[in-house]
Amino acid sequence: MIDTATETVTATIAAAGGPTLLAFSPDGTRAYLTLFDDGAVDVIDTAAGTITATIAVGAGAVGVAVGPDGNRAYVTSQNVNTLSVINTATDTVTATLTVGAGPVGVAISPDGTRGYVANTGDGTVSVIDTVTNTVTGSILVGDVPVLVAFTPDGSRAYVSTAGENAVNVIDTASNTVTATIPVITPRVVAMSPDGVTAYVADLSADTVTVLDVTTNTAAGTIPVGNGPTGAAISPDGTRLYVTNTTDNTVSVVPLTLVPDQGPAAGGIILTIRGHNLAPATAVRFGDTAATILANTATSVTVRIPPGSGAVPVTATTPGGTGVLGTFYYRPAPLLTGITTTSNPYGGAGPAMGPLGGGGTAVITGVNLSGATAVRFGPTRQAIIQSVTDTAITLGIPGVPAPGPVPVTVLTPGGSAGGLTFTYLNVPALTGVSPAAGPTGGGTDVTITGTNLATTHEVTFDGTPVPFTAISDQQISATAPPHSAGQGITIAVNTLGGSYPWSIYTYEDGPAI
Repeated sequence: MIDTATETVTATIAAAGGPTLLAFSPDGTRAYLTLFDDGAVDVIDTAAGTITATIAVGAGAVGVAVGPDGNRAYVTSQNVNTLSVINTATDTVTATLTVGAGPVGVAISPDGTRGYVANTGDGTVSVIDTVTNTVTGSILVGDVPVLVAFTPDGSRAYVSTAGENAVNVIDTASNTVTATIPVITPRVVAMSPDGVTAYVADLSADTVTVLDVTTNTAAGTIPVGNGPTGAAISPDGTRLYVTNTTDNTVSVVPLTLVPDQGPAAGGIILTIRGHNLAPATAVRFGDTAATILANTATSVTVRIPPGSGAVPVTATTPGGTGVLGTFYYRPAPLLTGITTTSNPYGGAGPAMGPLGGGGTAVITGVNLSGATAVRFGPTRQAIIQSVTDTAITLGIPGVPAPGPVPVTVLTPGGSAGGLTFTYLNVPALTGVSPAAGPTGGGTDVTITGTNLATTHEVTFDGTPVPFTAISDQQISATAPPHSAGQGITIAVNTLGGSYPWSIYTYEDGPAI
C-alpha cells in the first residue's frame, strides 16, 4: 500500500496463491485481488489493510473489475474460459458465464450495463450484458488481446493487443474496431479522468505510450522502470502510477503537462492539470505568453508559443502565480536515409520489401529522440522498436498495393520526410530453358517471369546457385550437380517474395 501524499510504502499485505491483478470499489473501501494459482479472489479492507474474505471462482483467476455502483465484481478465469459475477454484499458468486478462449482483461462500461472481456486465445472481445448476465456478442480484434479500458463516456473501448503490438479501438455503439494504434508490447491501458488521454504500459520498451484519444494517435512516450505492466491514474488526473515487474518498483509520473515537449516553432495544444486554475489570466512558457483556449478549476488548455530549450511553465490566477512544470522545446527532425536490416524472404539493404510487410528497417537522421510515429504512405504506421537521436529501428508495415510510398517520421519537434520505401509484387516464373540438363550440372539456364529484378537468391532443390538478374523478366542461372530425377524445384527469392517451380529434370549421360 502506497501513501500518495508522501509516495512511501506504508503496508504490505501477504496474499497466497499467485496474486495477479487488482480492482477497487468505487468508494475505495475495498480491493479485489485475483489469485491465479488458487483460482480465487481476495477481498481486502483498504482501511485496515487486511484480507476479509477469499472467494473461489475458477482456475487461473486473472482479470477483475468492479461495476460503477460497487454492487458486483467480475473476474475472468483464464484456464476454464469463464467470467464469474460476484455479489459484493455477500461475497458470493451469483453467476458464471462462458466467454472466449483464454480470458484475461475485463472492464465494465461507465453506466454499468455492459462488460468487455479480452480473450487471449481466440483474438476476440466478448460482450457482456450485465443486466441479464449473458454474453451478447463477440468482437474480433486481433492477435492476443490482453486488457481493456473504456473512455469515461463509454463510447469507445481501448484494447491492448499484444500479438499485434497495437492498441485497438472499439466503437461500443457498433461493437466494431475503428482504429489501430501501433504500441510495442502493450499491457494495461489507463484512461485519464477527462477522457482526453490514455496511457499504455509498454512491457519490453520500458516506457509508457501516451495516446491522444481525440485523434487515436501516439502523442509520445514516457520512460519508466524495467518491465512496465500495470498503470493507474490518480482520481484528480495529476499522477500516473506504473508497476515495473522486472525492477519490483512503482514509477510515479506527474501528469501536470501533457505533452511536456513540443516543436521549437510552437503551435501545439497542451493541457495543464492542477488545482485552483480558474480563472487563469495568463499562462507563460518562460517569459512568453501562451494562448488560453479553455479553462476549468483543474485544467487549462493552451496553444504553446515558440521557444527553445527547457522552460518553466507558470499559470497566473487572481490567487497568484504558480510553477506547474517544465516544458522542453525540441528541434525539428531531419532524415538522411532508410535501409532494411531484415526481410521475410531474405536479403537486406535497399529500402524495398513485400506488400505484406515484415522484417525490419533503420531510419537515420538527427533529432529523432522521442519519435512517436513512423508512417509509410498516408496511413500505414510502423511499429517502432527502438529510438536514439540518430536512428529509429522499426518493423515494416504492409500496404495494399505495390509501388513507392513516402516515409514520414513524427517527433515532439515536428515531422520530417524525404524518404521513400518501395513495395514489391511477388515474383512469378513462366519459363525455364532448357528445362533439362546433365547430372553433372553446369548447364546455363534462362529463367523467365515477372518481378525478378530484385532477385537475391536462386536455388535448385534448395541448393543456391550462381545467377545474374538480367532484367525484371529474365534471370540467367547455372544448374548445380544433382542426381537424376524429374520435377526438381527451381526457387527464385526476391525482396518481394519467393516463387518455387518444380520443373527441372536431371538426366544421366549415355553409358555402355
